Order: sequence, then C-alpha cells, then structure tokens
Amino acid sequence: MGSLYRTRDCFLWFMSLVYLFAFTSLYIQIPGLYGDNGILPAKLVLKTDVDSWQDLMEGQPTLLKLMPRFGLDVQTGMDLLCFAGMVVSFFCVVSRTARDFVSFTLLWMFYLSLYQVGQTFMWFQWDILLLEAGFLTIIIAPFNLQLLGRKRPVGNPHDSITMWLARWLLFRLMFASGVVKLTSQCPTWWGLTALNVHFESQCIPTPAAWYWHQFPEWLLKLSVVATYVIEIPVPFLFFSPVRSLRIFAFWSQVLLQMMIIVTGNYNFFNLLTITLCISLLDDSFCMFSQPKYKKVSSKKKSVAWSGLSGVANYLFPLVVLGYIGYQTVLLFNIKLNPDFTVHSKIAFSEQQFTRWLETVMPYTIYLGAASLGFEVVVSLVRSVVMERGAVRKLMCLAGTVVFSLFAVFIFTVTLVPHSYVSDKAHQALPKYAKTWHDKLEPFQLTSSYGLFRTMTGVGGRPELIVEGHASERAATKDWKAYEFLYKPGNVSAAPPVVAPHQPRLDWQMWFAALGNYQGNSWFLNVVYRLLQNEPDVLELIAHNPFPEEPPKYIRATLYHYHYTSPKDCAGKANCAWWKREKKAEYLPALAMSDKSFQDYLKHVKLADDDAPRKFRADNWLAKAIVWLRELIGQPEGLGFTVSVFGSAILVMFLNRALF
Repeated sequence: MGSLYRTRDCFLWFMSLVYLFAFTSLYIQIPGLYGDNGILPAKLVLKTDVDSWQDLMEGQPTLLKLMPRFGLDVQTGMDLLCFAGMVVSFFCVVSRTARDFVSFTLLWMFYLSLYQVGQTFMWFQWDILLLEAGFLTIIIAPFNLQLLGRKRPVGNPHDSITMWLARWLLFRLMFASGVVKLTSQCPTWWGLTALNVHFESQCIPTPAAWYWHQFPEWLLKLSVVATYVIEIPVPFLFFSPVRSLRIFAFWSQVLLQMMIIVTGNYNFFNLLTITLCISLLDDSFCMFSQPKYKKVSSKKKSVAWSGLSGVANYLFPLVVLGYIGYQTVLLFNIKLNPDFTVHSKIAFSEQQFTRWLETVMPYTIYLGAASLGFEVVVSLVRSVVMERGAVRKLMCLAGTVVFSLFAVFIFTVTLVPHSYVSDKAHQALPKYAKTWHDKLEPFQLTSSYGLFRTMTGVGGRPELIVEGHASERAATKDWKAYEFLYKPGNVSAAPPVVAPHQPRLDWQMWFAALGNYQGNSWFLNVVYRLLQNEPDVLELIAHNPFPEEPPKYIRATLYHYHYTSPKDCAGKANCAWWKREKKAEYLPALAMSDKSFQDYLKHVKLADDDAPRKFRADNWLAKAIVWLRELIGQPEGLGFTVSVFGSAILVMFLNRALF
C-alpha cells in the first residue's frame, strides 16, 4: 500500500464529522432523557463522591464523577462534556491542525463519560462502535509535534499499521453482521424474505422505504443474496495484496451503506461504517494525491517484468471475483426464469453452514495475523530504507516498533469478541486474551457486533400509541393520542428523514413495542413524566394534547402497521402511507394515584416528595453552561444537527479561501 497521509487525514475528517453529529444529536436530548426531571435521571446511576484515582476508574470510568469539584451537578456536567465535544469536533472538521492526538483523546473521553450514564438510551451498537473506532482514531491521529522548530513530516511509516487496525475493525463488523443472520436461524434470512418485511418494520423508515417495499419479491430476494455476498466473502478482500480487489471491496461496502441510508434513518452509523472503509484506500486513490515517498531506483523495469505484473494485476482479480460469483450462483441456486425474473434459494443447510463457520474462523485469525505482520515488516523497511537522515530513521524505527507492539496487543484483545460467533473458536483462544479483554471491558475498547440478527415485524410492524385522558373517569371516549416526532403514529404522516440525528426516545419506543412494559421499565418513567406534563420530556414529543394541565390517565395500545400498496392508493388523491390494526392492550389506564405505580416510582427513586429543584449556578462555569442551555434549549433534532454541520462546512471553506 502506498502513502497514507491524505488517506489518514480523510479518515480523521470523517471521524470528526461523526463525532460532531453524535454530540450535537445527544446534546439537545439531555434534559428530557437524563436531566433531573428526565426519563432516566443520570444522577440516580452515578456515584460522585470520588476521593482517589481508583474511585474514578472503578465501576463506571467517567469524567462526570469529577463534576462536583467544579460546582456542577450531573445534568450540567453532561451538558458541559457534550458541548465541549461539539466544540472540539467542530474545530476538527474545520482545521486539519486540530485533528491530532489530543483532540481525539478528548472526544473519546467525553463520549465514554456520557455513555457510562446513558443507560438504555445509549445501549446501541453504533455508540459502542463509535467508542471502539474513536479509540483507534487516537493512535491513528498525528501528535502534531514540531521538534526544534522543524515542520513535521506529512506521514509516518507506521501509519499503515494504525490504519490496519481500522480495517480489522471493519472486517469484524461486516463479517459478524453477515454471519449472525444465518447463525440466528431466523426463517426470513434463511428464506431470503428478510427484505419483504424489513423496509416497513425497521425503526424509523424513510419515504424511499415505502417504494422499495413495493419491489417484486424476486428482486428483494436477490438483494438479500447481494447482502450476504457483501458481508461474508467480500470482507476477506480487505486484506488482499492486490489493490484493485481492495478498491472493489471498498465500493461494495459503500454501496451497501448508501442503500441503507436511502431507506432507513440509522443516524451516524452508516457514515461511521463508510469512514472505516477509508482504511481500504491509499493516497493514489485520489487524483490530487501527492505521495510522500518517491521511487528510489532510476532503473527501468524490464519489459518482461512489466508485462507479467500487468497480467497478474488484471487476471488475479478476475479469477477471485469470478470464483465468488460462481460460488454465489451455486450456494444460492440462482437461475434466470423464462420471464426474465431471477430465482434464488439457499442451497445449503444450517449444519453445513455451522461446519463451514467452525472451519473458517481460525483462518480469519490467521489471515488477520499475517496481514498485520506484513504491514509491520513493510513499515520497518520503510523506516530504514526510505527515510532520510539518521535521526529521522531512528525516530521512525522506534515509532514503528512501539505502534507494532500496541497493534499486536489490540489485535489479540479483539479476537475475543470476534470469536463469539463460533463457540469452538472462542474456546480455542488463549486465556490471557480473555483476561485482558475482561479488564478493558469497562472502557469499551472492543465489542462484538451483529447487525439485523433477526427480522422483526413479520406479522406487521408493532407500534405503540400512547394516549391520555383528562377526566377522573377513564371512559372509553375522549382519549387523546400523543404524537411523537419521528416514529409512525398518524397513518397519513409521511415517514421522516432524520439521519444523522438519532431521536433516542423514538428508537426505544420501537424496542418497547417488541416486548412488554414489564421488560421495558423505562416506559413507566415516560408515563410518569407525561402525567406530570414535564416540559423537558414533552420537548421530545411532537404534540402534547394536554397543554393546559396534565392528564389524569395514560394508556398504551399495541397496533400492527403495514405499508399501503399501490392498489390501496388507486384512484385516491391523498393516500395514507400506513394502514394499521389494533392488536392488544399494552399498558392499561394508569393514574398517578395507582399504588403499584407509586411503589415502582419509589423503588427506582423517581418519585420525590419535594418539588423539583432547579440547579443553582454558583460559579462562572456553571453560569455559562446554564446560559448556553437556556439559549439553545431543545430544538428539533435534524434541523439543529444540519445547521451545526452546515456552519462547520462554511467555516472550513472560508478558512481555506482566506488562509
């Protein structure tokens, strides 16, 4: 792989953008989700009496434990960390100089600190992935140190080693996401019918999802086959020594992520995955690249060698891709029908796939180790041969050794979550790898992944409709529905476009509908806040039908939603996007005076006999944070996120134009 200076900077820019989206989206939701009067007050899960370094690191390693020392409570401390993350990531997007080791260390520490008290609203795979990718970004980022006033070099030989760690993370993410679809034994994945229900059953679909849902079944099945190919065999090409195969793998992954972006609102997750895909590239991928290293030999290559190399560069990719295509046709029994539709069906059994997985898992580890070893050797050679000056050679060599040892350590630790998809592979791992993994687990340095493991909503998309009643008597009439900002409710409302913002309450409402309120106790917290007409929580909801005084009762009903079809809309000027049917009572009418409800509120320490007290700012820092919160408030998520992003892009271009 060639020079990685521009590739590294491109990776760091996109990581800065992901952080900006993540912090901005979370900031406007803190009062309603984690405030003292929010759904899950962060102060109830955090121990703030810290007297030693051990206390700070024990249990939940978070900077929020230090906030009392600055005269801040937990909610204001979360505002501080989140706003600081917005500021640092904003400058990282705007300025190349800001994208260094210090900035990304701060961003990772801020997000980890918020994650530790995030509870169910931050227990998503993309939050965990951001923490792991963010930690790797710390070592990928340059130190930006200038020795004796000399300008720092544009790149380092060890860049290929640190960027390889991002590539290994991408491999684990995609390979596990493909494998778990089959190991879960979900009938829709095995029947290639997952996309028949996915577009209407996903958490927050986009308007385009309605149209994709109408595609013929044979095309949707073929799309599932393409998903398997992109997620299982193609990731092995990430480690190919042939550049064209890595480029092919890059575009395959980007295409998949773009299709997901078009049809689903998955916040910053798809952008983060695309960012990891940058690790497959080098500077020569961009026409404007200026590789650091020049050719050291002036001798012309022989005609025979050039011809042989050219044939290999073209022939080998054709053979590899041809083999993948051939196996795809066989394993999925792909046939062209007389009516030009395509037949596809899985032609292997669950037992065969399990045996294949047990066989191939050790080879994924061998492949990763061999690829890392190759990058280490190449970096060592570059440090000695291609760097000029004895001091520079020695510094590069020392840096390469240090980063190599660190990469080997990280690789070893990540083998633990990587092997979770196969019990045999997991049991074969050395004990020291599992020991170190367990020690580092509180810091979320590595995790297991597996997206869309099972397909929900096969019989219809489960959706909760929350209603309130103003009278002391909860009669069958006069119930008024709460409208959420983004999740389906009104059947005539179009699905929204909300990414890269993540409305965390709307997301959790989707998960709550898949189970019951007993298994989603936080839902009772929402009910409690609605019975109070709590302003911070109501900011997370589009329409409050009781603006004057709170309702006396709250109930929730389970519905099954389905997309309408072109037949349903035939001859109608304004056709609804959804149709729904009532399925069951989810939560019976609940009043504040209900004894069991009161017992629950006392158990979770949510009920307080005293009136809610407002935080009193006693110093300039606290006053500044409170003033910023009052100034910004809790605006609509997508608009605020896009406006901050637009401001960063504008400043970035002005900065380049003026300086």
